[in-house]
Amino acid sequence: MKSFRIQFAVLLALALAGCVGCNDQPRLRLIGSQAPDFTVKDSDRTVNLRDLRGKIVILNFWTSWCEPCIVEMPSLRQLQKQMASQVTVLAVSTDDDAAAYHRFLQQYNIDFLTVNDPKKQSSDLYGTTGQPETFIIDPSGKLRRKFIGPVNWTSPEIVEYLQKL
Repeated sequence: MKSFRIQFAVLLALALAGCVGCNDQPRLRLIGSQAPDFTVKDSDRTVNLRDLRGKIVILNFWTSWCEPCIVEMPSLRQLQKQMASQVTVLAVSTDDDAAAYHRFLQQYNIDFLTVNDPKKQSSDLYGTTGQPETFIIDPSGKLRRKFIGPVNWTSPEIVEYLQKL
């Protein structure tokens, strides 16, 4: 009986250890590979990620009700203005409520490329687990970095990193 308990405990520990990386960590293997392509169509526009090649793409997944997303948006807006010749910011909202998405764009004066993907098909390709999550894609379409949480996109470190790409 004692042997059975020990074997059971060992098997349970192994099973749990095997699941430790079952959340978003496997998606980190995407770094260094071609960014998964997607097309999103909402009431305003159709965006195909592949069409943005040739520039660095800052692919940002967000929602209108996300406080860290609200904090981050002004720096994304400023980055787009500051580095427009080198960078395209693509902010993909996963809002279920199209009206809330449009109110957010107006309220925060978002004037860079955005699209709403309420079915979350694009964010699912990237294995996002929350908002904001942002991916840096180089001009050739390779995924270079992933950021979880809000980032100051105009910080000297980020701007320097992007200029080197």
